[in-house]
Amino acid sequence: MKLLANKNVIVTGASRGIGRGIAQVFAHHGANVAFTYHSSVQPAQDLENELTKMGVKAKAYKSDASDFNQAQDFVTEVLKDFGTIDAVINNAGITKDNLMMRMSEDDFNEVIRVNLNSVFNLTKAILRPMLKQRHGSIINISSVVGLKGNAGQANYAASKAGVIGFSKSTALELGSRNIRCNVVTPGFIETEMTAKLDEKTVDGWRQSIPLKRGGQPEDVANACVFLASDLSTYITGQTLNVDGGMLT
Repeated sequence: MKLLANKNVIVTGASRGIGRGIAQVFAHHGANVAFTYHSSVQPAQDLENELTKMGVKAKAYKSDASDFNQAQDFVTEVLKDFGTIDAVINNAGITKDNLMMRMSEDDFNEVIRVNLNSVFNLTKAILRPMLKQRHGSIINISSVVGLKGNAGQANYAASKAGVIGFSKSTALELGSRNIRCNVVTPGFIETEMTAKLDEKTVDGWRQSIPLKRGGQPEDVANACVFLASDLSTYITGQTLNVDGGMLT
């Protein structure tokens, strides 16, 4: 059963990792996918080709969601190419980890700009078309770190906690127009980035999780599919942890 047949969705930061997994699973469920990348040209092109072979419309756009004007222009282009936008997954993000004593102002501001401002920018850009069509699902990717904090990640935790507060406010503002806004908070998700880490360290993290394993990008993607589909039409303003029980 294709839960997202004929829906047009936007996924930011989809050339690798969790974003790539979201784009793949959404296409599997029949969604047409417009996705952004920042600098990974070849992986983005490869993904576009892969999704198109799955029988859906897919297009990669080089765009920086943390730039207000670029976000506006990107949505304008997507509307020209796809006609409508049914769901947006704000996934783009970065880390610049350091202890507070060593964290520079630039590193703090940059993480806030990319991780939090981008969510505002893209949400602002899709508001008018969603208000006009009187439906839409906005899904913002936060992190368990935004809920519990983490030493060495004050900037990242602040940005991801901000995403949750922003999303709850957006849900309250837009609910009367049938536009929903929810948050997915991944825990330890195994991607090409974690594959570069020491195996002993990674296994230690796995053992600290009740399910005794790391998550996969598809685990996050499946939660997003639910929130983008008609199975969740009475769900808004919520935060769904995809963490193997880490915060239980």
